[in-house]
Amino acid sequence: MAKIIKDHEVIEVRFPVSDSYIISLRSPVEIPAVLPGNFAEIQIENSSDVFLRRPFSILDVDYENRIISFLIKIIGKGTKKLGEIRRGDKVSLIYPLGNSFSLPEPGKRVLIVGGGSGIAPFVQLGRILKVNSNDVTFLIGGKSKKDILLTALFSEFGEVLSTTEDGSMGEKGFVTDHSVFKSENLPFDRIYSCGPDAMMKAVGRISKQNEIDCEVSLENMMACGFGACLCCITETVEGNKRVCKEGPVFNINYLKWEI
Repeated sequence: MAKIIKDHEVIEVRFPVSDSYIISLRSPVEIPAVLPGNFAEIQIENSSDVFLRRPFSILDVDYENRIISFLIKIIGKGTKKLGEIRRGDKVSLIYPLGNSFSLPEPGKRVLIVGGGSGIAPFVQLGRILKVNSNDVTFLIGGKSKKDILLTALFSEFGEVLSTTEDGSMGEKGFVTDHSVFKSENLPFDRIYSCGPDAMMKAVGRISKQNEIDCEVSLENMMACGFGACLCCITETVEGNKRVCKEGPVFNINYLKWEI
């Protein structure tokens, strides 16, 4: 897969909520094919205390206008600094990196479960699944209503459900408390999930109990993105694997998780 290592021009930084933003960047060259689940390593410039690139799932790509976008939640110095850049600034990217979600056969029923910025890979996935004539349900979880993002966009590709811990939107509780999981026989052929580890493990547990194929996208710290630094290792049934190289997408049956 061809890789881009270029400075990209900032087109827009938009804050749908105070602690998360969408950054859109224009590539100086044609953007190579980006698959759902691929990520980029972004350099945080002009910061004396942020040295390493940061990995972010690719939210969406506009190939015609050479624009690539990311959904980023502010969780530390690096993500805060990146959100302070302005239109016209330049940002260095390396992408596309990692593997991607596998696709079910046309017509299959799919459940996509996301939490926080973990919903980012699912825009492209949802679009492809719709084209593939799959029946898609999105389930998005958060602490409160402000954490439930991109629902209008996801609704273009399928049904959108939500849960919030405070009950301010959708059903109250965690995503795995949602009534969609209460059926004795879950009506899904495939489940995808990305978000906090505890959430993905809970979704994985339900998937195993119902013998439903499930893939998760891990969010381990990935300093290099090429598998050289070995800081993103995860344990699998075949030994330790690099999340940035062999992942970030894994089938739950391949991961050595206690779920």
